[in-house]
Amino acid sequence: MITGSFKKHLAEQMKDPAFKKAWHDLDSEFELLESMIKAREKSGLSQSELSRRTGIKQPAISRLEKGGYTKATVETLKKIADALDSRLVIKLQPKRA
Repeated sequence: MITGSFKKHLAEQMKDPAFKKAWHDLDSEFELLESMIKAREKSGLSQSELSRRTGIKQPAISRLEKGGYTKATVETLKKIADALDSRLVIKLQPKRA
């Protein structure tokens, strides 16, 4: 949940073009993170249960959910998607202007 003070701070930071670009460059990563957590919660699975189903250690799943998945392999993400009865979709899109 984003608090009012965070929103205010973020709005101030967004005035800096370099910060704004860096923030928006992470959009796809934030989307993946959010969809992974929502799928796990919708499935009613704890991180421990997801760990058991995928063979991925629970602390690694926790790190992934906190945004530490930039080095995660496609194979790891696919295991998680399969365990969550989801399909992993990876595609290239033109960068925004």
